Amino acid sequence: MDLFDYMRNKTMKTEGPLASRMRPTSLDDVVGQGHIIGKDKLLYRAIKADKLSSIIFYGPPGTGKTTLAKVIANTTSSIFTQINATVAGKKDMEAVIKEAKNNLGMYGKKTILFIDEIHRFNKGQQDYLLPFVEDGTVILIGATTENPYFEVNSALISRSIVFELKPLEKEDVKTLILRALQDKENGLGVYKAVIEDDALEFLSDMANGDARSALNAIELGVLTTERAEDGLIHITLDVASECIQKRVLKYDKGGDNHYDTISAFIKSMRGSDPDAAIYYLARMLYAGEEVAFIARRIMICAAEDVSNADPNALVVATNAALAVERLGMPEARIVLAQAAAYVACAPKSNSAYCAIDAAMEVVANEKTATIPPYLMDAHYKGAAKLGHGIGYKYAHDYKNHYVKQQYLPDEIKDRRFYIPSDNGYEKKIQEHLKKIKEEA
Repeated sequence: MDLFDYMRNKTMKTEGPLASRMRPTSLDDVVGQGHIIGKDKLLYRAIKADKLSSIIFYGPPGTGKTTLAKVIANTTSSIFTQINATVAGKKDMEAVIKEAKNNLGMYGKKTILFIDEIHRFNKGQQDYLLPFVEDGTVILIGATTENPYFEVNSALISRSIVFELKPLEKEDVKTLILRALQDKENGLGVYKAVIEDDALEFLSDMANGDARSALNAIELGVLTTERAEDGLIHITLDVASECIQKRVLKYDKGGDNHYDTISAFIKSMRGSDPDAAIYYLARMLYAGEEVAFIARRIMICAAEDVSNADPNALVVATNAALAVERLGMPEARIVLAQAAAYVACAPKSNSAYCAIDAAMEVVANEKTATIPPYLMDAHYKGAAKLGHGIGYKYAHDYKNHYVKQQYLPDEIKDRRFYIPSDNGYEKKIQEHLKKIKEEA
């Protein structure tokens, strides 16, 4: 560390963001995440014993991924190096690896390499690390807000232990807020600020398990609120609400929260729960999800899960998709809510979905069956000589516009693909098919 690094670190300790200044330096000071750093847990024991293998911390923002890395840095006897994947390139990694090799060869010192936002590295950058993680040149600690099983190379995953960090409990966030207000060295204790109970409740709830969000809000409140006559800064409910005006949802349109939410939305419609469907719709809209994407998913659900039990569901969903393109937000929310509620409340059937998948499987895996000659095109010159179209029975010439005739190829003539359910309009379809076949 040179003089400039020293001065920068010293400045950050006093003038950096509160969330950064308040990071604990020891494992016992960490708040929350008891499922992985409880005193009887593997990670706690490994950190205490300084016997870490490569690990990946995965969880939403503000849950303590970087904090745990910093605690490890303060606990380990190994050399600790940190890079951020948003700005680091291959040259940075090459420099780290070269130094790690030197430290291991000359001094017998292992190197722990902490890579924040590791999912931002491309495949080639992640592949570069593999041999050095494999041979122990570096012990990797990766931190990511994205599901590592999707975003991190499977080879790196197989060489690491993945620890999932959960959003902090409300009581944990309260503890951190109060600790920050009382800490005179790194926190806000010198400002002599007090927080009212309802404001504390509000902030700890609205933070949504994100410690950084809560600490940023309380810092803003303390620094911008006038001191009262009693010499104290009072953080009231009004002050707290101004400092955290909108709840930050754990939702990334490119990440697994996106997929989890849309999955819950579709499953709620499929499960005939309009309340849950509307709730997940609201979450997506609040987080800024594209209305066209949501409309497409409603159309798919209408076809896949409602189908002919209520053919009007696809009509409603399709018209909703057209309407939201023309309207945009905020009015599109009403159209999407109508369509989602309709699909959720409609009778359900997956008969068409099952039918096409079964037919696709036959087409993909079995010999191509021959179309009966009487179904073949009879309009081109020479068709009659080949027997094409000869013997075809025109359905409209018969009672109920139906005549008994084999339409499937001989090889699969007894297969059934579309089997209407007993739900909604499909029951009428069943009755109709039965009637015309009996009367033919």
